Amino acid sequence: MDSSHQASVDEKRSVRAGGRPEDRDEIVAAIENGVVVNASGYRDQLNRQYSLLGLAGIAITIDNAWIALGSSISVSILNGGPPGLIFGLIVAVFYYSFIGAGLAELASAIPTAGGVYHWATIAGGPKYGRILGFFTGWINFYGWMFDLAALMQITANICISMYSVYHQTTYTYEPWQVYITYLLVLWLSTAVVIFANRVIPHTQKIGMFFVIVGGIITIIVISAMPKRHASDYFVWKSFTENNLTGWPGGLAFLLGVLNGAFTVGTPDAITHMAEELPHPKKDLPKAIGLQIGLGFLYAFCFAIALCYAITDLDALQGGFNTYPLANIYAQATAHADGTTNHGATFGLLFIILCSSLLCCVGTVLANSRIYWALARDNAVPLSPLFTRVNERLSCPIPATLFVATIASALGAIPLGSPTAFLNLTGSFIILTTTSYAIPFAANILTRRQYLPSVPGSFRLGKFGTPINILAVLFIVLFNTLFCFPYDYPTTTESMNYNSVILVGVVALTALWWVVHARRKYPGPRVMALYIHGGDITGEKVQVSEGVEVPGSGLEQEGYGGVGVLREEPQEKKKGSDGGKLP
Repeated sequence: MDSSHQASVDEKRSVRAGGRPEDRDEIVAAIENGVVVNASGYRDQLNRQYSLLGLAGIAITIDNAWIALGSSISVSILNGGPPGLIFGLIVAVFYYSFIGAGLAELASAIPTAGGVYHWATIAGGPKYGRILGFFTGWINFYGWMFDLAALMQITANICISMYSVYHQTTYTYEPWQVYITYLLVLWLSTAVVIFANRVIPHTQKIGMFFVIVGGIITIIVISAMPKRHASDYFVWKSFTENNLTGWPGGLAFLLGVLNGAFTVGTPDAITHMAEELPHPKKDLPKAIGLQIGLGFLYAFCFAIALCYAITDLDALQGGFNTYPLANIYAQATAHADGTTNHGATFGLLFIILCSSLLCCVGTVLANSRIYWALARDNAVPLSPLFTRVNERLSCPIPATLFVATIASALGAIPLGSPTAFLNLTGSFIILTTTSYAIPFAANILTRRQYLPSVPGSFRLGKFGTPINILAVLFIVLFNTLFCFPYDYPTTTESMNYNSVILVGVVALTALWWVVHARRKYPGPRVMALYIHGGDITGEKVQVSEGVEVPGSGLEQEGYGGVGVLREEPQEKKKGSDGGKLP
């Protein structure tokens, strides 16, 4: 291949029709025959419409930290009560800080919608990158699908709890009611993502308002309104008597860290928005740091205020699939005679509902981008279908509908399992962190030699390898613990199926690799952009009519066995805006 057509990040072309030089450095990975190619190896198809404020909005709204902590309190309330909740959060944030730092560096250096999928491909190098990236992408996608299902379950429970506030004497909780509400919220969010994509940056700013301002209001209310507060001993020292798991104290505490992990466990969400940002290399690391830092601050303050507001812990231990936060609000805002203050309880739940609905929109958006990124590289069944983008709506509609369909099926799990919510949250954490560990471990083993020689605006430098090592060790430790049974001795009904889900996901991915990818998956185009020299794949891959990589007007040209993009010039889209490159 002529060097003039080589798509190389380290040797960018300086020519670009319009735009500021700093924008070119942020967005352009190469220019092929006059057509701008982004860091994923494709021309832009989505509007780059998210400013740093809009990105921060979607980061904070998807994380939804203090609401996630309160909404998933059933995960850890049996693991030591309030002390387990508070100190478990601290431990989770500590180890997620190493994860966040590693992801921020990769996002800054290689800002693509594929995220960890592409980073694992690059970090694995010419020999192992293709298979590592394939498994990483699928594991990450499955993990985010479980998060979407858990989030919809939470939001549906909030709606049911708000109804029951004014119908306590007549309402009887039934799982099917939650599922119907789940479906309504899910498909409403999907409709917003498809038909109102251009207003989503504004909705996520509103979501950030509810998370920040609503969090302050909620903390003040549950701190000031209770007629009596829990004792200091109950909040900080009552771990032993509130450990109802049957496990020894130390082990029970570590198992309860799952609640804290679910609270801050979304650091890669916004990395999948990289191709919708005008300044991804600068803004992604800032947003990841803001997400973890601000999320911890709010969640920690909320956890303390929440624990002091609890007066009847037994009322919160009604099952993993229920919504105990509503009971805490009722206790905190009760009248002097002990009767429920319906207005105050409903109002606090309304704040959570508004934020959670917007979080649902952001999470559907992120999941659709993950699947779309896989489809572009022929990594999924029916790739030509799922790679399609409606550029007028700036949305990959088939991929979005597929995500909503799979989430609809996952939402039925709680109908038959009393521990389903724990399995949803646990599987989300285990699968996503496993997908983080793969590029980190590959970077360690290859001595970080495949990272771009021109790094992004955020770099770890000499601390990169130690931080990656600590991140991998923490992930292995806690993922092992999160596969333990929730209580001991365990029963079939209360069994933890996270390990089964992890093995199942890996097995399904391995089957798809053997059936399809080993011969027909050429690897993502970032391989040609970032990996140079020698055989890229380590094995011969047929790039022909049967292995067409979906794209718009793209031709394939042999490069070490893998298709390297050459893109024919296309007419500038009519009505392009939002910072989209010509």
